[in-house]
Order: sequence, then C-alpha cells, then structure tokens
Amino acid sequence: MTDTFVTAATRRVPEGLPTSIRHYIDGAFVDSVGGGTFEVLDPATNEPYLSAAAGKQADVDAAVAAARRAFTDGAWPRLRARDRSRVLHRIADIVESRDARLAELESFDSGLPITQALGQARRAAENFRFFADLIVAQVDDAFKVPGRQINYVNRKPIGVAGLITPWNTPFMLESWKLAPALATGNTVVLKPAEFTPLSAQLWAGIFEEAGLPQGVFNLVNGLGEEAGDALVKHPDVPLISFTGESRTGQIIFGNAAPYLKGLSMELGGKSPAIVFADADLATAIDATIFGVFSLNGERCTAGSRILVQREIYDEFVERYAAQASRVVVGDPQDPKTEVGALVHPEHYEKVMRYIEIGKTEGRLVAGGGRPEGFPTGNYVAPTVFADVRPEARIFQEEIFGPVVAITPFDTDEEALALANGVKYGLAAYVWTTDLTRAHNFAQSIEAGMVWLNSNNERDLRTPFGGVKASGLGHEGGYRSIDFYTHQQAVHVSLGKPHNPTFGKAATSAH
Repeated sequence: MTDTFVTAATRRVPEGLPTSIRHYIDGAFVDSVGGGTFEVLDPATNEPYLSAAAGKQADVDAAVAAARRAFTDGAWPRLRARDRSRVLHRIADIVESRDARLAELESFDSGLPITQALGQARRAAENFRFFADLIVAQVDDAFKVPGRQINYVNRKPIGVAGLITPWNTPFMLESWKLAPALATGNTVVLKPAEFTPLSAQLWAGIFEEAGLPQGVFNLVNGLGEEAGDALVKHPDVPLISFTGESRTGQIIFGNAAPYLKGLSMELGGKSPAIVFADADLATAIDATIFGVFSLNGERCTAGSRILVQREIYDEFVERYAAQASRVVVGDPQDPKTEVGALVHPEHYEKVMRYIEIGKTEGRLVAGGGRPEGFPTGNYVAPTVFADVRPEARIFQEEIFGPVVAITPFDTDEEALALANGVKYGLAAYVWTTDLTRAHNFAQSIEAGMVWLNSNNERDLRTPFGGVKASGLGHEGGYRSIDFYTHQQAVHVSLGKPHNPTFGKAATSAH
C-alpha cells in the first residue's frame, strides 16, 4: 500500500474512545492513590490519546488486599466447578458478542491489523470456554491398596495470582492467564502492559455482567518497574504468571526468589523455520511469510530465522523476497492491511536499529526501513536479509518486528546445529516430506514446541512454553490447572494401621 498517509487528522478514531482509564479494585474504578498518570500513544500517529492511572506500591497493596479478602472470605474459591464453569461460559459469550468492538479498540491501541485483532478477540472467548469445560471434566488421581489404604488427591486454589501481560495481542494473552486462574478458584490482580492498557479495561464490565463476585478480579495499570515490581514482591501473592522479554523474566525470577513464589514465565524467542529441499516450496514460503510478518512480527513464536537447504536456497530467497515485498502495510484499521504499525516509538526505534545492523550482516533483499507513504507512525516495511551468518546479531537476538534472517545449510546435521545455536528455545518449524527426518528433528531441536509441515496452529490441550532463555514452566491444558492449584495428597487407612513400634523395649529391673 503506497501513498497512504495516516495522520491524527485522517485516523479513524473508535466511537466512544475514553480519554482516561483507571484501576479496577474491589469492584470499582479508582484513581491512583498518588494521583499519578501516564500517556498512552496511538501507534499509527504517535499522538497521545488517553491518560492512564499510574499504579505504584499503594495501589498494588489495595488490589492485593481486595483479592485476598475475596479469596479468604468470599464464595468464589468454594463454588463447585460446575458453578464456576457457568460464569466462565457467560464470559465467553459476552466476549464473542462484542468481538468487533474488542478488535476495534485492540487494533487502535496496539497497531495490530483489524482482521488479526478480530481473530485474537475470538481466541480470547475460546480460552474461557476451554477452561470452563476442562474444570468440569477434570478428574484427579486416586490409588488403592486393597484392604489396606486408599490415597487420593485434593486439588485446591492457591490464593491471589499476579498476572503480568505483554503488549502484543494483549486482550487474548490476558485471557490466556485469567481463564485458568479464575477457573481453578483463585482471585487475581492483573497488571497489563503500559503500552496497551485500553482493552484490559473491558474485562471489568464483562466480569461484572457475567456474575464474577466483587474482588475476584482486580486491575492495576502502571509501569513494569513500579506496579509490576510491587506485584512480584508482594508477600500475599504466591503466584506470578508473566509473559514478556527474557531480561525482564530474569529480574522477576530474582525478585520472586526470596518469597519462593510459584512462577510461570513465557519469554522471548528466536525460532527457526527449517526448509528442506524436498519441502512443498510454495506452502513453505506462504507459511514462513505469515509466520514472521503476521501480528506485525511482534510475536514470541515468530519463525524469524529461516534455514534453507542449499539446493533450493536461491529460488527460495528470490520468491520469498518478492512475496514479502507485496505484503500490504497500512492503517491498522483498514481490512486490507497485513502489517500495521508497531506498538510504540521506543519499540520502533529498536527494530529500526536492528535493520541498520542487519545491513552490515546480511544481503538486504526486501524492505529495509520505513515504507513509502508513511511519514509518521511506527511503520516498518517487511524486511528480509539473506546470507546471514550464525554469529550475526540479527541471527542471534530477538528483534520482535517484521524482520527475518535467511541462512543456507547443506546437511541435516548442519541444520540442527544452526537451529539450536541460539540462547532461545521457544518454537521451531520443520518443512519436509520425509517423516522420519521430521520426527527425528522434532526430538533433537531445543524448543518447547515444534510444528511439522504446519504453521503455528495451537491446540489448547497441549503444553505451551519454552526451554533455555525462552521460559520457565508450561501452561495450557492440565499444565495450567497444575500451576494454579495445590495438589494435596490424602492417605486413608482401611484396616489396622501397620506401624513400627517404638519405645516398648523391655525394661530392666532396678
């Protein structure tokens, strides 16, 4: 899309857009205790469009206190699974019924293309529906020793869960944590990303309408180093679920350690897509284009390193570059847009710095900077570097934007070494018609998730998480249930106890 100017004057502003947002604590919207606020920018123009309450220690204290009361004194943790499930299904119904509005606000706030934001809103509803069903169908272990003992597991909610969410697909990723935390009977304090706080506000009204009791859900806006830090260090928050950068995850790990908190952290990635000479080339190109340029390239599982076997390397690069050059960059709210605006000028500058580095480390074959017709806003042309060596920074470091590095390989062994030769280990994609090779690669790749001849299609029953610098723990399906619950083992004797006898030795006469 060329000659398209997106300015504050031409930008389509959603109807009813608020000018300020507040915290939501114990069933009410409130200002920060200290009165502080911060500006939120429109990614397409970088103009401030609202102010948000800036939460600090006092605000987190109030939110945690409300959540703690709702947990210790309220009904939610004590409801039957079926009753909690009904509330979660109502939440899913409401989200589905408002998907267009959710997508409109999410697109405006984050810069995501409107069609992709709509898909994320619908996934948010499905997350709630999935966990609503799972807690009703769930069974726990029981072990019998006939005539002697029965052992069974009680599964209990843990308490106040602290949820810290990122700015890429914020509403959907909030649902990914909120749904299992609430389904299992916990209460929550959500700290959304400061770049994209708009859609998180909608949860309050959705939850109230669905019948979630007061105090079960609480929301504190603010900066990670203030509100997020206070939540991580709060002694009454036994669980922290975080999605974000690996460096931030390291800080959270250190700050949570003195409290021995439960941690689930989904961190950064530099995922390989490995294309063998026997792959269906057209399908592999389509998938790897989508895999790195969808969601503006701001996705943790992006296949941002493409490893291509030498026999097809030149053809792949030529066709890939041509197709990447045709990807439509445009106003996030235009249904024709395939890549919108990056979330914030700070992140835009980071991505642009990596592009300049890439020009010294590889052969630029597509993109390489700001696209024509977009003098303002955080727009980046889909950028492709070929002939990238494995020691290059654009090969090793997470860029988190519409930038891809393509590297050739000759043998299976070389492909595996390249795939595993970074500090990250979140996802991997393998394209080959040789199923023996595919399965062997899946076992050998250092990644928490592998897709064989498939794009990133998620099954919510499977574990989601990474290895190495890409995370700690897994969520999804029963792994989420495990994270948000205590498993208490109960042992019952069915007959005469078989106890060793201590202290009955014969006493000597005196």
